[in-house]
Amino acid sequence: MALDSNEHSDKSISKFESMLRTDDVYFFDAEDFEEIIHHYLNNGKISLGKKAIQIGLEQHPNSLELKLLQVEVLAFEDKYEAAEKLLDEIQNLDAYNEEIYIQRANIQSKQDNHQEAVNLLLEALHLTEDSFDIHSLLGMEYLFMDDYERAKRSFMKCVEFDDRDYSSLYNVVYCFEFLEDFDGAIHYLNDYLERNPYCEVAWHQLGKMYYAMDMYPEALTAFDFAVISDDSFIGAYFEKGKVLEKLGRYNEAIENYEATISIDDPTSHAFLRLGKCHEKLGNTDLAKYYYYNTVHEDPLLDKGWLAITDFHYSLKDYEKALYYINKAINIDGDNPLYWKKSAKIYFALENYDEADFAYKQTVDLGNYELSTWKNWAETLKRMGDLNSSIQVVTQGLEFYPENPELTYKLAGLYLKNGEMAEAKKKLAQAIQLDMDKLQLFDEEFPEFSEIKWVKSFVSKIKKTST
Repeated sequence: MALDSNEHSDKSISKFESMLRTDDVYFFDAEDFEEIIHHYLNNGKISLGKKAIQIGLEQHPNSLELKLLQVEVLAFEDKYEAAEKLLDEIQNLDAYNEEIYIQRANIQSKQDNHQEAVNLLLEALHLTEDSFDIHSLLGMEYLFMDDYERAKRSFMKCVEFDDRDYSSLYNVVYCFEFLEDFDGAIHYLNDYLERNPYCEVAWHQLGKMYYAMDMYPEALTAFDFAVISDDSFIGAYFEKGKVLEKLGRYNEAIENYEATISIDDPTSHAFLRLGKCHEKLGNTDLAKYYYYNTVHEDPLLDKGWLAITDFHYSLKDYEKALYYINKAINIDGDNPLYWKKSAKIYFALENYDEADFAYKQTVDLGNYELSTWKNWAETLKRMGDLNSSIQVVTQGLEFYPENPELTYKLAGLYLKNGEMAEAKKKLAQAIQLDMDKLQLFDEEFPEFSEIKWVKSFVSKIKKTST
């Protein structure tokens, strides 16, 4: 009985390794060496792959395929000059071998010469009818060049060659996403599903596109078909749960998240979503149980720590909220979201000194959100440090130069600090930016809204603004 290819390959590898152990010399066909070398290279055993190439070329010195594998290893080891020299030798023997151009393209790509790599791959396309791998390589080069339109077309050609090439299918959808062409992605996937109606991967991707466009009923249908196509497809259950959450159908969402746990080991993301659903349903103990499991499963998942902190914060249990956010900070002290949450809790506890420190850390770590500047300035105002509060708002306005809320706040702070000229200038600017938000100024600084000169000034500015 003839050996199948895998058995033959295994037998060749065993025979080769036996030869290395005993120092005996066995003869192999060139094709056997190719299989042996591919096996070692694919499994990251580079030294054994190089040994097989050396012995293979000793037994078959004229084998172009073995020489091309040697080029591949040289390129992997960044020995580009030696690889190019060997390719020149091979090209003198076989000028029309497309693999020569593919290897040259690989060398150029590794040196970030992506346009030259594309040119070489296009040359290779002219030399072969078996162009699947070349289109895939072209797609990757175009991605390196941020040319998502051409990358998309290359990966589409791969899918045309092989409907089951899910890697290329994912890349096509990725390109559509990056181009923000969700309609195009939906049209493409629907066309694909006309030909492959039971492809769970395509249904899953289609559902994600509908979800991105807030088309939740359509997304739900797509994920349903993904599950019908493969009832063990964890990703489809998880995404379906997210859609059901958006639709407010929390019990059904829970069923889908629980399905992911029953199929495979539970994930922190599934625990987190289960906690969110139970919290929405008012199942406090279950919400707490799943949030605790979230951070236990993955202590580095920031969303888990923020969820368990928010949970206790919503119950006004600020001490426990502080305990958990401090645990998060001890794990990852460079996460600005943790520091911002910490500042919010300290503010609720009226511990303004610690809140001030936490907001400073938040900004130092790169969080420049509008709410950060507003809340930090408010913290300093509560501390009575008006100069620092003015400084923070001024800094915030560098990021949000035409924000009326910050501008009204700055006008009020100048008034409280007795800087009337600056107060008038900022109040006039704020009214011109958004007259309707004047009520925010009245609410935050009620002590000024009834002062005669302020009322007169506001009235004057309003008239000149209309």
